Amino acid sequence: MVTTARVPPSLSSLPRPSRWIARAVRSSPSALVNASARDSPNGARWRPTARLYHAAVWPCYGVITPVPDRHDLRLAKSPFRFETGYALCAKRPSRPFPPPFLSPPSSSFSDPLTTHSLNQDKRLSVQGELVRGLNNGDDAIVVAENFLGVNDGVGAWATKPQGHAALWSRLLLHFWALEVERQVTADAPTLDPIEYLQSAYEETIRATSSPNEWFGTTTSATALLHWIREQDGTQKPLLYVTNLGDCKVIVIRPSEEKVLFRTTEQWHWFDCPMQLGTNSIDTPRKDAVLSKITLQEDDIVLAVSDGVMDNLWEHEVVKVVLDSLQKWDNGDYLDVPPPPNLSNERMVYAAREVLNAALDIAQDPFAESPYMEKAVDEGLAIEGGKMDDISVVIASCKKRAG
Repeated sequence: MVTTARVPPSLSSLPRPSRWIARAVRSSPSALVNASARDSPNGARWRPTARLYHAAVWPCYGVITPVPDRHDLRLAKSPFRFETGYALCAKRPSRPFPPPFLSPPSSSFSDPLTTHSLNQDKRLSVQGELVRGLNNGDDAIVVAENFLGVNDGVGAWATKPQGHAALWSRLLLHFWALEVERQVTADAPTLDPIEYLQSAYEETIRATSSPNEWFGTTTSATALLHWIREQDGTQKPLLYVTNLGDCKVIVIRPSEEKVLFRTTEQWHWFDCPMQLGTNSIDTPRKDAVLSKITLQEDDIVLAVSDGVMDNLWEHEVVKVVLDSLQKWDNGDYLDVPPPPNLSNERMVYAAREVLNAALDIAQDPFAESPYMEKAVDEGLAIEGGKMDDISVVIASCKKRAG
């Protein structure tokens, strides 16, 4: 259930995300100009409402996120599956993961030759399991045939000793994915995604408490594809969406060019969404929202971090998705060559187009954006897009062959 807007005093211990913002000073116009010139490294004057930017990490694309070499997913027998794609662009690289999640390869000749190759495995692991998903700056995503998710770690933890937002966002998704893999079968009558998230939250707390303590918080949005059988025996896809914070899940029906469902963002105050982790009063059982949506084949499920929704309004996102799918189907996408080895992936192309549209606004210091609009409503003199980690995961519901 969604809590009320009143925030208990204990939440004040949460770090507020820092922004590169030149805020208007309540003084004379000359004071604004002097402040701008004084802050400029070369003495040049700029508009006091403009923000500074730096180059984003190079975008990357894919179909599904890595899974263990031997991976038995019981959901594989479900009559429906996702056709997926993702596109990522980080504001800055993720902080290196600490031991024991990433063990440095051994260089000792005293190690037995039979185990030396194991020490060379640089993939993230916890409790003997390959960590599911991928990081994108402080964001994390997981993409599979029957589930997907986007988490947004609060970047302000990078300024704190032992702060690691990327670790928190990734581990929460990892443990959630493990719960889905272990608990959900193709013929399960009912699912409980909030309990999966609660279990993942508790596991993340344990994993970041010992042997070393790591602090962080993250928002979360996940979608799990299952199915129901109607009284006449017809099988229909059923989507379970769980949300806590400001990541977004949007369900689109291309055949009718309309939005079937959207999650509602949850906030404590401006720029401070509900979040799970260190010092936060929010918990999945108390604050996460579960929604069930009946789908049709070819419906689109889109999960994005706030790096998209702070730069594009919803109608713009929907238009980009629908236009990109139409371009692909008509063969008009060839004016922009697809990424190498992904030339036949329709969903990857759609994810890439959404990312590019968001990135264009994020890098424009004078563009109009949803983030600017929210800031102005709060009395902050902010202009342009918001440079942030941009994560896009998109999936099309398909009937499984056979």
